[in-house]
Amino acid sequence: MGRVIRKYRKGKGSVFTSHSTGWIAPCKLRKLDQIEREGYIKGVVKDIVHDPGRGSPLAKAVFLDPHKYKLRTEYFVASEGMHTGQHIFCGRKAQITVGNILTLNAMPEGSLVCNVEQYAWDRGSFAKTSGSYAIIVSQSEEDNKTKLKLPSGVKKTVSGNARAMLGIVAGGGRIDKPVLKAGNQYHKYKAKRHVWPRAKEFVWILLNILLVVVINNILENPQLLEEIFLMEEK
Repeated sequence: MGRVIRKYRKGKGSVFTSHSTGWIAPCKLRKLDQIEREGYIKGVVKDIVHDPGRGSPLAKAVFLDPHKYKLRTEYFVASEGMHTGQHIFCGRKAQITVGNILTLNAMPEGSLVCNVEQYAWDRGSFAKTSGSYAIIVSQSEEDNKTKLKLPSGVKKTVSGNARAMLGIVAGGGRIDKPVLKAGNQYHKYKAKRHVWPRAKEFVWILLNILLVVVINNILENPQLLEEIFLMEEK
C-alpha cells in the first residue's frame, strides 16, 4: 500500500492554498521616483492596523501625489516606536531616525534595519516578520555594495542603492508565550493555511505496516473475518 506524501499534495494546492480573505494589503515600500532619488518625500502615519495571518502590524501611511492633486496610501511593516500622527520621510536625503526609509549606502555601519530590498527598487524582501531586523556590517564605496547580517545569521551583500526602513519590526516576542491549547492553535493556523495538525511521518509508516500485516493475515486465514464479525455481534 502506498500513500501520496504531503509534499506532493502541497504542490497540487487544494486545501494548502493561503486564506487570503480579509487581508488588508501587501506591505511594500513606495515605488521609486525622482523625488526619492534626489531628495525625500514626507508622509504621515494615519493608523497602525492588524493584518490577518501576519504576525507584524502594518503602518498605514499617506503621501501627497507628486504629479496629481490627490493622496496616495501605502502600507509598510511597522517598526518599533512608530505611532499614529508620526511624520516619516522616504528618500536618499531623509534623516536617520526610526521609521524613515533611506538607501543602504546613506546609513552608517551598525544600523538596525528592516524591510530591506534584495535588489534595488524591488520594494522590500528581507526582515519583515515580527521582531526581526538586519544589521549593516560594512559599506564598500568602491563598488557601491553593502554587507548585511540577516535575521537567520547569514551575511549577504546587496547593492548600496537598495532601500530599507530604519528600526526593528514591531511585534517582537510574539512566539515567546506558549499557545497551551489546541483550540487556540487551530484558530492561529486557520488564518494562514492548512498546515496543522501535522502527523509525524514515522506514524504513517507504522500504520501502513500494520495494515499490510492485517491484510496478509486475513488473506491467509479467511476464518479471521468470521471470528471478528461474531465478536462484534456479541
